[in-house]
Parts: sequence; structure tokens; C-alpha cells
Amino acid sequence: MRKKVLSVLLCTAMAATMLTGCGGSSDDTKKDNATSGASSATSEKKSKASVSDGGKVLNIRVWNDEFKSRIESHYPGYKKTGKWKGKIGDVQVKWTMVANEGNAYQDALDQALMAQNDAKADDKVDMFLVEADYALKYVNSDYTVDVVNDLGVSEDALSNQYKYTQDIVKDSSGALKGSSWQACPAGMIYRRDIAKKVFGTDDPEKIQELFSDWDAFKEGAAKLKEKGYLATASVNDAYRVFSNNVTSKWVEDGKINIDENIKTWVDMSKEMVDNKETATYDLWSSDWSKGFMKSGNVFAYFGPAWFFNFSMNADKKGSVGKDGGWALCKGPQSFYWGGTWICGANGTDNSSLVKDIIEKMTTDEDIMKDIVKKDNDFANNKAAMDEMSKDKKFKNSILGGQNPLPIFCDGIESIDLSNLSSYDQGCNEEFQKAMKDYFDGNADYDTALDQFYQNVQTKYPELTH
Repeated sequence: MRKKVLSVLLCTAMAATMLTGCGGSSDDTKKDNATSGASSATSEKKSKASVSDGGKVLNIRVWNDEFKSRIESHYPGYKKTGKWKGKIGDVQVKWTMVANEGNAYQDALDQALMAQNDAKADDKVDMFLVEADYALKYVNSDYTVDVVNDLGVSEDALSNQYKYTQDIVKDSSGALKGSSWQACPAGMIYRRDIAKKVFGTDDPEKIQELFSDWDAFKEGAAKLKEKGYLATASVNDAYRVFSNNVTSKWVEDGKINIDENIKTWVDMSKEMVDNKETATYDLWSSDWSKGFMKSGNVFAYFGPAWFFNFSMNADKKGSVGKDGGWALCKGPQSFYWGGTWICGANGTDNSSLVKDIIEKMTTDEDIMKDIVKKDNDFANNKAAMDEMSKDKKFKNSILGGQNPLPIFCDGIESIDLSNLSSYDQGCNEEFQKAMKDYFDGNADYDTALDQFYQNVQTKYPELTH
């Protein structure tokens, strides 16, 4: 997760977009130069899965450093030898990071996967990460291998994972093509001090009653505005809540489709912007982030567990999170945001090591608990999360000592991925960009919508509207 959003989510962009994707350069990592005309990895397929052992270099492709930090902290025997280098036993580990923004990560990954057959042994991709918004692109290709039948990961070991995290990476034949260490149920994260000033309480159960649905949310936003506060930093904060609760796909039979729930988000957002109850900042921008500080005037953000550490500046002096000033409730609707899946690459020459990393990092209950305790993540293990949700000693310092796991455990049961499509990242990003002009009063709705269609069809020429 990273869920950094991330590209996805927002991944994102998920940290450029967090979770989605952190940019930057390093002497220790080679950043591929992807061209906009790069072919999709799904356009050319290999005949069958081919995995072997004996490789001297384990090549892992990522869009930020989230998974690398998890490996460095939790995978037994991993030795860090450089910012983007490591060692496991006799095998050198090389991390190649390309930021999610502008589809760069996927473009670079596609090029590498298409060159896999002819690549030198030390250059072969062994493992790469995907996000929910475009996972199907790789899951339904021959560039990913079956975690169980090709790598040999035990089905028993995978049995404690949340079902939706497996559904998202199953191909049309039911083969499991990836595995994740995290699940990403999310909720409404609000400021305790503002809650007390405006609503007379910061108790999560009572705040939940006041924000139980979107009509109640709008009533709360009006009261917050009267006291000089924004309900959210941006209309985009609530976007994922709506997009995760659609009843149709972004693309139906090759035609771009705008779900009624997305239209509801547009109407609510326009009303709130006009009422000065929220703004239109881009996620991850400096203006959007001001609400994480005590000097800010933002009541709530929407996010999952990874949001606490990766996005809320909780380590900075003067931030709300540093002094435990946030709290969590479900909010108007349950939703999820992000998630990162580990995929084994067809052609890997380190299959046993790929298998072991997947087993330890995504199924080992002790490691799962350790990730939650040290990284404030929500682990993809039902037994571990159920146990920790009942542990009165487990507390989140950013949330003022609240244990968020019961809320997350409750929300995860309603996650529905039946309306995912391989076009989600592009459509989500372009729709929010286009609607900004409408919300800001620089274009009417129809003009903004036409711009959205134009941008999406430029990105995906095969689609109509």
C-alpha cells in the first residue's frame, strides 16, 4: 500500500499520487525513460509460464519505496547494501523505481516485460507491483504467473487473506496472479479539537451518528463552515468513497460510462465548493496538505490505514497527528482505497525466492502483526486483524490512542470489486481533472465532460462515448 495509492489509487497519481507514487532520483536506482507510445504488455503474450532458479540478481519493479521499506524491516535475512540495493543470501536485490505519475511506471514495466525473453539473466524482471486500478491489465496477461500452481505458494497459507484482495488478482480462469500484505478498508479521519468546538464531542461513535450518510455530512459541513472550518481539504477527498460504491463499470462494451454515484459526487462537490465548505486542491498538493497541520482549518480527510503514516505529516512538528489529534469513524459510506499486490514475473530465474517473499510477507501471521504494530498498516490476514482489533493494549498514537482496527474490520466486509475495470486509473484521474474547471467556475458541466471524454479517448483510442 501503499499504499500509496498508490498511480492508483491513486496510487494515483497515488502517492505522487500514494500513496501513490514517490518520485525522485537516486545514484542507486536506474529510472527508465518510458515513452508515451510504449506498447502495452498485454498486446504481446508468451505461450506459457516459465520459472526457474539460479538467478544471481533479484529484480523488483516498484513506483515508490513502500514495499522496499516493508522488506527491509520485516523480511528475514534481508541486508540493505544501498538505497536501492540489497542482498538475500547470495542473491543481489536490485530495486527499480519509476514514479506512477503520467502512467510512467506502467510504460516502463511494459517495456521490460516485453523484453523479458531476450534479457540477460541479471536483467530479468523477477517481481513487480500493481495497484487495483490497473491490476487486471497484468493479471489477464501471460506476463504474470500463477502464485499457487507456478510458484508453489500454499493454498493453506493464503486461506487467511481477505477474499477481495484475492478476487482483484484472479484471471478469467480463476488463477491467482498476485498477493498482497495489506488490505485497505478506509474511513473518515477527523480532528478531535474541531469536533469538540463544533459538535461538542470528539467521541467516534457520536461523530459517526452526525456523519452517518451524505445528507448528514452536508449538514455537518454547513455547521463547520459557520465556525470557520472546511469539511474537507478538497472535493477529491471524498471521491474514492463515491467511486468505490458504483453499480456499473467505467467502461461498458467499449463505451465510456459515468455511473450515477459519480454524478452524485459531482453535484455534492459543486454545491460544497460554491458554499465554501471545501476546496478543489489536487491530492498530495501543498495546499491540500495544509490541513494536516494545527494551523490548518480542515475537519476531515478520508483514508485507509496507510494514510496515517504516509500522508498526514505525523512526524512533523506542529502537525495534528504528531500529538495524536485525529480520530477515526466509518463516515457516510464504507469504502477502500488502494492496495499493492506482488506479482511474480513470467521468466523469473529466482522463483523460489519470489515464492518465499510472497509467503512470508503476505501470509505469515507474525510478520503481519509486526507490520501493523510498526507501520500502522492494516494487514491482509483475518486471524491477525480479528485478534488485534480486540486487543485493548493496541493503540494508534496518531489517533490519540484509538484502536482503528474494529472500524476497519467492520468496513472490509462490504468491499465490492465487481465493477472494477482495467481503465479505472485513467478514467478516475481524468474525470477529477476535468471536473475541477467546473467546480472552480471556469467551465460549465457539459464543457468539462467533453474535455474528460477527449482526454480519455486520447489515452484509450479504442473507447467510444
